[in-house]
Amino acid sequence: MPPNPHRAGLFPAPLLLLLVALATTPWWLGLIGLYQYLALEIMMWMLFALGYNLLLGTTGLPSFGHGAYFGIGAYAFGLLQQRVWANLWFDLAGAVVVTAAVAAVVALFISHRRGIYYALLTIAFGQVAWFVSMKWHTVTGGEDGLLNIRRLPVELGVASIPLKSNDALFYFCLAVFAVVVVALWRFVHSPFGRILTAIKQNEVRAAFVGHHVWLYKWAAFTIASAVAGLAGALFSMAQQSAYPNVMSLHSSGFVVMMVLIGGGLVSFWGPVIGALFFILARDLLGAATDTWLLWYGLLFVAMVLWKPEGIAGIWQESRARTRPASVPGVPHAEKGVAHGPV
Repeated sequence: MPPNPHRAGLFPAPLLLLLVALATTPWWLGLIGLYQYLALEIMMWMLFALGYNLLLGTTGLPSFGHGAYFGIGAYAFGLLQQRVWANLWFDLAGAVVVTAAVAAVVALFISHRRGIYYALLTIAFGQVAWFVSMKWHTVTGGEDGLLNIRRLPVELGVASIPLKSNDALFYFCLAVFAVVVVALWRFVHSPFGRILTAIKQNEVRAAFVGHHVWLYKWAAFTIASAVAGLAGALFSMAQQSAYPNVMSLHSSGFVVMMVLIGGGLVSFWGPVIGALFFILARDLLGAATDTWLLWYGLLFVAMVLWKPEGIAGIWQESRARTRPASVPGVPHAEKGVAHGPV
């Protein structure tokens, strides 16, 4: 059998371009009036949004309280560092495991629901996590947050690499980002990911052909939350603190806006575009007016009404217009073949 020309590659070309652009930011970001920490923040939100899109874009599950798992990862990293063992690899892995465990329990209660009921349950559990972070002062620090989180060195056995500077932390996070994005790319384009896409298209039909829909939805929620926990752990190390505001409902809404305006519903890379667009709009519009979120919200509403496929959808449509007409002799039915997430 000849190889499938539409099969996803091991290392996608857009990721190579993205990594080159991010890796070179220390050389050119200051020339355009921006600061290096901004690139670090954008990359963490990209990671968060890509993990979240496994739910919304791939499986069609609207989780509106997902900031809770970003925050759980942040707090877990800090607490493990301060109360168990101050080792970077242990604390990062522990933050991911703790977040995945909490999400797995939550998923037991929500995975049998669909649509608006699923969304409302995610909001409810997200608000519970936020309330706990605000009121459990002896553990989380309450409104003051968990402070004095250190940027632990990278222990490689024969060497130890400090991460105290923003540049060193940035390149470490870039390496983690590359590994996780490749893993997500392969996961989305795997047979498991195809089943998640089938659930998004028609959950009842996916169950009818024999797929255990509940289990797949449970796994998708758990994995997406684990990625959010990793992003939260890196974010707490960058901020050197963890605060309950990242678990609030409005912070959860930010990642939804990133995914939708970027085009996560039609492209794997939509959340990357959306996170970049959101953070830059926040800084650039915020420099011009204190009501930047109002103008961004109006832009978001206009985008949803005019082009719900987002920025990635606009790009795909423009490419489709510039493609040459179909070659004579090619069966017409082939034009409609779905090739899965881009």
